[in-house]
Amino acid sequence: MSQPPSSPPDTTEPLTETRIGDTPITLLGTAHVSRKSAETVRELIESGRYGVIAVELCPSRHHALSNPEALAHMDLMQVFREGKAAMVAANLAMGAYQQRLAEQYGIEPGAEMRAAMAGAEAHALPLELIDREIGITLRRTAANLGWWKRLALFSGLLVGLVSREEVDEKEIERLKEGDMLEAAFAEFAQDRQDLYEPLIAERDRYMAAKLALVAHRRPGRPILAVVGAGHLKGIAEQLPRQTDPEAEIARLDTLPPRPLWPKVLPWVIVALVLVGFWLGFSKSPELGWQMVGDWVLINGGLSAFGALFAAAHPLTVVTAFLAAPLTSLNPTIGAGMVTAAAELMLRKPQVRDFASLRHDTIEWQGWWRNRVSRTLLVFLFSTLGSVIGTYLAGFRIVERLTG
Repeated sequence: MSQPPSSPPDTTEPLTETRIGDTPITLLGTAHVSRKSAETVRELIESGRYGVIAVELCPSRHHALSNPEALAHMDLMQVFREGKAAMVAANLAMGAYQQRLAEQYGIEPGAEMRAAMAGAEAHALPLELIDREIGITLRRTAANLGWWKRLALFSGLLVGLVSREEVDEKEIERLKEGDMLEAAFAEFAQDRQDLYEPLIAERDRYMAAKLALVAHRRPGRPILAVVGAGHLKGIAEQLPRQTDPEAEIARLDTLPPRPLWPKVLPWVIVALVLVGFWLGFSKSPELGWQMVGDWVLINGGLSAFGALFAAAHPLTVVTAFLAAPLTSLNPTIGAGMVTAAAELMLRKPQVRDFASLRHDTIEWQGWWRNRVSRTLLVFLFSTLGSVIGTYLAGFRIVERLTG
């Protein structure tokens, strides 16, 4: 069913011609940082040979490309309430990485996807989004890793994206083979099956199933699928195997079950701390108050330090110190929620902060200068300080009881 890659006279980009039933499918392998790829996409659409355009995008990435100012309209408190602060920070870091590419090499990452979107609109062709939602991909990737590996991987990813102003040639070559997500994980995914499977192989199967579904729903209409060159072989191999694409999509869209222990552990810690206080006061009021003092100083102090590190308003730092010892005894609300609310009240972001958000976050210092990104940092670092403080204070209480 699948033919070997071919290169028509008008392009040097890799192409694979295949067919599902009466529907011909052209897989165009592109480089996400190549002007030539964007030109090839435009030329193929202009040829009039295709009735459907499919792109390696999920709904959220499509929204980010088609509405780059969406971040300017976000409700920060809603972001914090829904637990999406880390995801927004990651999206900003990825955007900063893309902007550095554009400024350093004069390359616009995703230009071929924008060309496909514009071409589909100009020629009134259906645009099909065939990639899996990035949040699901990250969740399934994280589920394949242990807790410490997961923390190291994602923290390393964020630090790597925002800490370097120069993007080296090695990273550019990675981007020519895959996409932004793959390039960020490339050094891990090449040698580790636990990352390769959900990050790359599953997406090959997912996009093949999506293309099969499009072919069944739009029979006879030639499809041009614009995908990263790194996915070309995998998708071509998977297309003939799609006997039940809807079931395959549903399976690959399934979120891994969340383990029970992250929900239970905070309540267990609260119970142990309260029992520790009770035992301390039972032995002597002096010991009990010493333990309470340790809890306040360690927990509140580290949360306040996190807020201070994020350059929070002085009153926000005080708020972190006062709130963390209390919120740590109530797992339904975190210290970061309180400190973020305080920071928003004391230093409400202005229109220009949202307008310059993407530009400011290109540089490490810009994350602290912009009021929007700084509020995200206040939330994240004060929360982290409180979490660390909870465990350290807990150990200190045990030392008091057993000393």
